[in-house]
Amino acid sequence: MGRHRRPVASAPGPTRQARRRLAAGLAGASALVATVLTLTVDPSAPPAPDRPAADASVGETLGSLSRRR
Repeated sequence: MGRHRRPVASAPGPTRQARRRLAAGLAGASALVATVLTLTVDPSAPPAPDRPAADASVGETLGSLSRRR
């Protein structure tokens, strides 16, 4: 029956506090990096030269593509 006993809870000490601080610091740093990347990186590629501009409506785009044939 000794194997099924609940383990003794370790006393709160400097190791547990250090782990919590590290986890909080890493979470904050990752949030900051994600924010900076979101603000600085432009994910959209420029339009291809053979495609119509993106500001045209869908109907105009499809109409111009069907007239080209």
